[in-house]
Amino acid sequence: MGYDLSTFRSELSKYDLKMDVKQEQQFIRYYELLISWNEKINLTAITDFEDVLIKHFADSASIASMDCFRSAYEKEGSLSLIDVGTGAGFPGIPIKILFPGVRLTLLDSLQKRVNFLNEVVSELGLSDVNTVHGRAEDFGKDPAYREQYDFVVSRAVANLAVLSELCTPFCKVGGSFISYKGDHGAEELADANRALSLLGCEVRSQIDFKLSDEEFHRFLFDIHKVKATDRKYPRPAGTPQKKPLV
Repeated sequence: MGYDLSTFRSELSKYDLKMDVKQEQQFIRYYELLISWNEKINLTAITDFEDVLIKHFADSASIASMDCFRSAYEKEGSLSLIDVGTGAGFPGIPIKILFPGVRLTLLDSLQKRVNFLNEVVSELGLSDVNTVHGRAEDFGKDPAYREQYDFVVSRAVANLAVLSELCTPFCKVGGSFISYKGDHGAEELADANRALSLLGCEVRSQIDFKLSDEEFHRFLFDIHKVKATDRKYPRPAGTPQKKPLV
């Protein structure tokens, strides 16, 4: 089957990104695995090739528009990043494909999804990728993971106040939690101000954009870790969702 990557290439060019042949083949194989596994477990409602390229892969790649990420990667040639609630691997795996020097951890609470991620990592030949089965509330208190990452990312659908409590404990002081949000991102950010303050963070920058042919805006927030997060966060499993820090 022939795959047309022209729209995807055009979308990546907005972030001054280009793929070599190996990276193109990795994205194609990733798509094939996604569709194959989607017949067995629920990974995504988006299955059309072009839609996956734009709404999953290109959206994930939009982190390249964030100066904090791009400058850190280009300076060091490597950085540590954890994708919290990664699901089918978004945004972590597309980031890894495009920025091979990233040392990636993929955290998800469902073992079946982790099994899928393990196959993707193996089939795509990705190195320095650690897949973890568990909840953010638990691993966010584990010294092996807590405040160990230069960047934390998440495209999870939870409210930003909830996500911030789940994600920022993984971030080093001086690092950033990059939150991918949809059309209501600005409203969520306003509601998350108290949570960010309690967690030792502040918003350093934000970007809003539209994907190709999409009507709705997307937001990226650079939530900068300015001091260590209080040890009482994250609270036990379920509590952040039931009682958000708003």
